[in-house]
Amino acid sequence: MKGGLLALTPLFLRDADRIRGLLVLLGIALRVLTLPEFVARRDVAATGETLPGLYAGNPKRATAQPTAERLLNAFAPITLYRHDTGTVIWSEVTPLSPLQRRILHALGIPESVYAPPSAPLIHSG
Repeated sequence: MKGGLLALTPLFLRDADRIRGLLVLLGIALRVLTLPEFVARRDVAATGETLPGLYAGNPKRATAQPTAERLLNAFAPITLYRHDTGTVIWSEVTPLSPLQRRILHALGIPESVYAPPSAPLIHSG
């Protein structure tokens, strides 16, 4: 996927300590990236379901082996709106789709992480 979510820019390092440091960071990043994939696949296998809607242009195509990139891309349409009238500030978040809700459930993440603050902020002054 050229220029996608996980695209990398070329990098040149000469110093051995920086190379080692970069390798450590890439190792950590790889583990962080594969963890949701592992957890989602385990949940899908345990329920015997498949996840439809992860493939752009083919919403009915389902998979029992979701990739981390496809799981993350499913959340790309979410937008946080911030409204400021000058005296009151409040936020809205686009509603979660059924697919997004299913992914959060598979990962054991509560839907409340996508809820905006419940009380508006009032400017004093």
